[in-house]
Amino acid sequence: MNSARQWLKVTAWCALACGGVLPVHAQDRQTPAETHSQLAEAAVPDIPTTPAAARSAGLLHQFSESLQQLADKISPAVVQVMVTGYGPAEDHDRADTALIRRQHTIGSGVIVDPNGYIITNAHVIEGAERIRVIFPNVPSGTSNQDTTQVLRPTTATVVGVHQQTDLALLKVDAKGLASLDLNNYRNVHQGEIVVALGSPQGLENTMTLGIVSAASRQPDPDSPMAYIQTDAPINRGNSGGPLIDADGYLVGINTFILTESGGSEGLGFAVPASVVNFVYRELRERGHVHHGEIGAIAQTITPVLAAGLGLPRDQGVIVSDVFPGSSAEASGLKIRDIILKLDGAPVGGLPTFQSALYMHAPGDNLRLEVLRGSQKIDLNIPVKQVHDDADRLADVADPGKNLISKLGIIGSNLDPAVANLLDDPRAKTGVVVAARVRDPLEVDTGLVAGDIIHAVNQTGVASVAELRSALEKVKPGDPLVLQIEHRGKLSYVACEME
Repeated sequence: MNSARQWLKVTAWCALACGGVLPVHAQDRQTPAETHSQLAEAAVPDIPTTPAAARSAGLLHQFSESLQQLADKISPAVVQVMVTGYGPAEDHDRADTALIRRQHTIGSGVIVDPNGYIITNAHVIEGAERIRVIFPNVPSGTSNQDTTQVLRPTTATVVGVHQQTDLALLKVDAKGLASLDLNNYRNVHQGEIVVALGSPQGLENTMTLGIVSAASRQPDPDSPMAYIQTDAPINRGNSGGPLIDADGYLVGINTFILTESGGSEGLGFAVPASVVNFVYRELRERGHVHHGEIGAIAQTITPVLAAGLGLPRDQGVIVSDVFPGSSAEASGLKIRDIILKLDGAPVGGLPTFQSALYMHAPGDNLRLEVLRGSQKIDLNIPVKQVHDDADRLADVADPGKNLISKLGIIGSNLDPAVANLLDDPRAKTGVVVAARVRDPLEVDTGLVAGDIIHAVNQTGVASVAELRSALEKVKPGDPLVLQIEHRGKLSYVACEME
């Protein structure tokens, strides 16, 4: 009897911590007398119906109803992502032989725009030849948005991929879908209750419950990415699904777990919603992400570092390098400056600083408060664009003039300016793949940015105009063979024109 009462008290405390986070519809409410009577007779018949026990049971019932309402609200916007492609086969008995087999992968995704834009993980669609989205079979009336139009598997195309954050943006031909608004994301706090939704092991529309174990965790010290850590059970197939707070707001995209068994061990990690929102806007607008930087490197202050340098504090973030000619140097940032605040918010550690810096687009100003000796100094540092190869190639080509819809690419002539962005191309002419684009007429060739097209079937091509002309001669159903150069190596890509 005592153990039952202790269990009820603990459960009621959990309910009290989360109860009332979502409104209970008036028609679904029971009177206190009805609720107390049912729980006393059915749930815990051996516990007297005291006022305290009845209140605890009522709170538990409210907590359960809140979770049900949360599922009804979020589930229509969570999809299953099915990927078909080729990958290496696991064959331990033939380790010295390269085996490639057809693979089927299942992940999750979140509809972030009613017009068919879906966020998932980049690793979910890696190597995909075909991507299909399975929409939840949500009963009518469970959502305030119309999901009845699309309840069948739908082919999705890739708008863009960002490997650094492991995010990808998909597009399906649909309208009026239930969606989660990325602009209304919230920051989370340690101990906050969250739920994860997705398709673990292919089990569509599964919901699990947990807490935020850490609001900002940096598993890889060499990567600027800081993740939300949660103990909400996450397994294979959850990747790309949402992490949701008690009010139904998206707080992150579930991405990976740390495990020795292969299953959930309570160490799940999600990309914060602020990062997801930034990458989504960049991918949707450009197809790739423009990074920003200020030209400085920071590192975590340790007690040993503080003692050796005679710093006034033994924790926080210190500037370890300022690049010559950078905006940080021009704005007055110096080595050994201790970063106190970024845009008015305290900087407690390196993950906080790096994540906040990552969120600033080129052209923004970064407001820093630093401690130099015993003096606090305010600095405004312009954020400059990081020009990696993919960005440079995408920026030199004009999508309006250089779109080659049959291949789903934006091409560029291999002139000297473009050649300088590549690793010593073997030929002086050809068409460089500047970017991939989403186009319903495209042939899936697997081309990536930086590839150089030298020939179509038996016809050499030296310009975008010649490539278009050669493609016009290839009719639907005809063989299409492209001679391409990929990282200095020539190969043929063969498929049928669609």
